[in-house]
Amino acid sequence: MTGPIIKNNTITIPSLEDYLPDVDNFVEDILEKHGLNKSVIADIAISVTEVVVNAIIHGNKSILEKIVTVTVDKTKTAIEIVIVDQGEGFNPEDVDNPIDDANLLKEVGRGIFIVKSLMDDLKIEPSPTGTRFTLTKNLQ
Repeated sequence: MTGPIIKNNTITIPSLEDYLPDVDNFVEDILEKHGLNKSVIADIAISVTEVVVNAIIHGNKSILEKIVTVTVDKTKTAIEIVIVDQGEGFNPEDVDNPIDDANLLKEVGRGIFIVKSLMDDLKIEPSPTGTRFTLTKNLQ
């Protein structure tokens, strides 16, 4: 894969951070078309960026042959974003709490914490062939 592929409500990118603006524009365009306000769009866009960066770096280990897929869906009550990498999976319980005193000065480890604070739900489903992240933002 040499660049982003967009098909309907899904964008697929190689594991390269250079494609983050493409993902961001794709997600924001869909959310704007659904009439979401700028604050909600910003929360979702920040969250998607955090997860996609983690998927590229930690999941796929920046291996260009591995991909990250982002799908945006809207129901009557929520926006649901599904992000899937092709890494080896991980145990979410093993992620250090970034607000513990021992972790406050660490440069990494805040992504999941940020997503949980901005979204209404975050489901992480690791497997040996990749991790599926489902981010939900309620519209009520």
